[in-house]
Amino acid sequence: MKKFWSIIMTTLLATGLLVACGQDGDKEQQTQGEQQTEAVEAAFPVTVTDALGREIKLERAPEKIVSLAPSNTEILFSLNLGNEVVGVNDMDDYPPAVAEKEKVGGIEFNIEKIIALQPDIVFAHEMSMFSLEPAMEQLEAAGVTVFVVKDAKTFEETYTTMEQMGTLTGKVAEAKEMVESIKNKLADIQAKVKGQEEKSAFVVVGMSPEIYAAGKNTFMDEMLKVINVKNVVEAESWPQYSPEDFVASNPSTIIVTYEEDIDAVVNNPAFAEMDAVKNDAVYMVDGSMTSRQGPRIADGVESIARAVYPELFK
Repeated sequence: MKKFWSIIMTTLLATGLLVACGQDGDKEQQTQGEQQTEAVEAAFPVTVTDALGREIKLERAPEKIVSLAPSNTEILFSLNLGNEVVGVNDMDDYPPAVAEKEKVGGIEFNIEKIIALQPDIVFAHEMSMFSLEPAMEQLEAAGVTVFVVKDAKTFEETYTTMEQMGTLTGKVAEAKEMVESIKNKLADIQAKVKGQEEKSAFVVVGMSPEIYAAGKNTFMDEMLKVINVKNVVEAESWPQYSPEDFVASNPSTIIVTYEEDIDAVVNNPAFAEMDAVKNDAVYMVDGSMTSRQGPRIADGVESIARAVYPELFK
């Protein structure tokens, strides 16, 4: 009997110690959590210089955010700020949750609606400044803070954008994690294509009816460089090509960003003698994934790599 009670008391004592340790652990975790929260709060106020060279200052993490560009929206959602986003661009389609958000315009913006949403910050884009700039004074007069994101041409500029947005929203760690994840995936893709013979590509971004291409100094051009693919389009930006010049470029791969353009290339007798057409090397990639300077850029690069090097991505 003494032995029985000894076992019971020992068990109760051990349980008591475990409970105490658990309580101490809970207190320690709670303390760490409070310290982390204080650290985030201590990170504010923050000041970040935007694409227009303006110093944008926030006193605290924003609770209501409006995004005026699909790439901005994708970054915000990847920073776990979906609940804070109250307004988005009419063209936003990713992630699916954006369908539930208030639309504030596409090329032209409804300034009154933006002001009515009472955002703590609006993330605009350098590309949309031609339409937004006239309304900047109206937004600023209403007390709306606007941060203009740079029109990134390179991955490094995109990483900077992610870090800037992370700083302004109190999501510094999440932004760094996002960047590292993209870099790691890109490194994996590059490892797969390493040592392959250089291929060439012509990226068609429109054929209705003129042929428009992705040229040098574009985000698509940067994606091609990463996987050692030569862009046969020598002009910068988004040049227009004649059918004759298109045929003369004769890339090993033709990439289109709209499904209807595949037929326009493959079924046109004028293009029948192009190597890419003869070798069934005309592929479509997701236009938004390969043009938006956001968290899916590595996925966009992989989709292009799969088109150019199908044998490596089975």
